[in-house]
Amino acid sequence: MSDLDDLYQEVILDHGRSPRNFYALPGASHHAEGSNPLCGDRVHVELILRGKNGGATIDDIAFTGAACAICLASASMMTEHVKGLSTCETRRTAEDFRRMLVGGGGGEEALADSPLLALAGVRKFPMRVKCATLPWHTLLAALDSGDAAAPAGIERTPVSTE
Repeated sequence: MSDLDDLYQEVILDHGRSPRNFYALPGASHHAEGSNPLCGDRVHVELILRGKNGGATIDDIAFTGAACAICLASASMMTEHVKGLSTCETRRTAEDFRRMLVGGGGGEEALADSPLLALAGVRKFPMRVKCATLPWHTLLAALDSGDAAAPAGIERTPVSTE
């Protein structure tokens, strides 16, 4: 294993053991629940957006849930990376992250200067790719969720990586 691989593994283990932004976010304006029924990962992403429409930025973001170390590390690193980004930049980053793990080109290059690159090695383990992408799919669903409180009697559809 190279020194760089060792460093990436240590970053993932650190975030998996001590996830950042792992708490319920009071006053969240947007949220979504995601799950991977194949492995049991469950993630709830909450955000506070500042601004409107395409000009909105992620003012704060947090997550809760029960998941494997890869999923927790991905969610933790995601929250650190997207805080302060516009919704457009966040969507672009989510797509770059997805391409980095499942192919399609450009993802790894776009994230070359980001700690998210530490998760690139997950692509060698196809069964774990869904663990790493679940928080990102859930983030995108949260961006699309609108107000945090659904009208009475209406339940939001949870995200699934099945």
